Amino acid sequence: MPELAQRLRRAPVAATVAMTAKARAMRAEGIEVIALTIGEPDFDSPPHAIEAAREAGLRGDTKYPPQDGQPALKQAIQRKFRRDSGLEFTLDEIMVSNGGKQVIFNALMATVDDGDEVIIPAPYWGAYPLMTRVVGGEPVAVSCPQNNGFKLRPDDLQAAITPRTKWLLLNFPNNPTGAAATRNEVAALAEVMLRHPHVWILSDDMYEHLVYDSFEHSTMAAVEPRLRDRVLTVSGVSKTYAMTGWRIGFGAGPRGLIRAMTSIQGHVAAGVSTIGQAAAAAALDGPQDAVPRMAAAYRRRRDLVLGALADAPGIACHRPEGAFYVYPNVAGCLGKTTAAGTRLDTDEDFALALLDEQHVAVVHGAAFGMSPYVRISYATDDASLAEACRRIVAFCAGLR
Repeated sequence: MPELAQRLRRAPVAATVAMTAKARAMRAEGIEVIALTIGEPDFDSPPHAIEAAREAGLRGDTKYPPQDGQPALKQAIQRKFRRDSGLEFTLDEIMVSNGGKQVIFNALMATVDDGDEVIIPAPYWGAYPLMTRVVGGEPVAVSCPQNNGFKLRPDDLQAAITPRTKWLLLNFPNNPTGAAATRNEVAALAEVMLRHPHVWILSDDMYEHLVYDSFEHSTMAAVEPRLRDRVLTVSGVSKTYAMTGWRIGFGAGPRGLIRAMTSIQGHVAAGVSTIGQAAAAAALDGPQDAVPRMAAAYRRRRDLVLGALADAPGIACHRPEGAFYVYPNVAGCLGKTTAAGTRLDTDEDFALALLDEQHVAVVHGAAFGMSPYVRISYATDDASLAEACRRIVAFCAGLR
């Protein structure tokens, strides 16, 4: 067989995908696994979005779309940014892609040359450094410790910027920690970025509507308009509207960057499903009452998990402001042996043993750039969460 590309060595399978696959394989063997690995809402997509997709198909809206998105959806995105963030974009400052992930990949592919540095606050979504390496860049992880709420400190950001820095990637609310930044905290980061005009800023706002306890989401382009010509704001319908499978994400930013990203998309996937775009437009423009209901359910689940894990020996859990993850510290469990005789030296050992012995799947913190932690997704039903937490507590109580 001829050789595969060397770049594949820079992009191993994401740990989230690997752990989810392992859980599915165990389920196929008849084992009752509770998977808390994937960030996927367990709610149904909005009925009016599904109906809009059906109507689009029936009226023949099934041809090649513009590579940057259907005008109807881009107009809905305009209204979304105006309504949610007070941001104004022209249609040529907006592009639609196959999920938010492709928006980010398009941006990196369009701007990053070999050896360029991308600053990624850690803990981070594992896709960020993997995509950076695939396009030839160098991810620069900047630690955001738990004692600072898992948030990037301005001094640490300043210290990380070099002449080779091309991007700063921000993700609030954050995957995997659920941490969210206040307007003042975003403004403090903006003050640093104003000193470095050679650096692009990406604001991944995919979880923007999943914030709790009266927390208000703030995004960089709205907080500091002087940075607007360097900020790419990314969002989509996957998390807010439980539409992960529709694969609709979008980005808004400087038209020159959007034009370059659209060019990259043209070489990779051309346009985006017209049926999915119709559904997304309906979700953005239609009734929004389901969004706060889902957010309330996630808040209740967050509190359920935090309350239950408080009884787990060796675990300490930060209270997240948003998203649907908790990121407990498992340092108190390491150096011990499980009831089945497995020694736990790393957070990956913890995750694998928890899956093998208690049939609960979580993702180890090393995959997100910070140990010793694990990520738990609470985007599942209350009964499954309660049972999973019971098993986690039993697992921790059995350590010796």
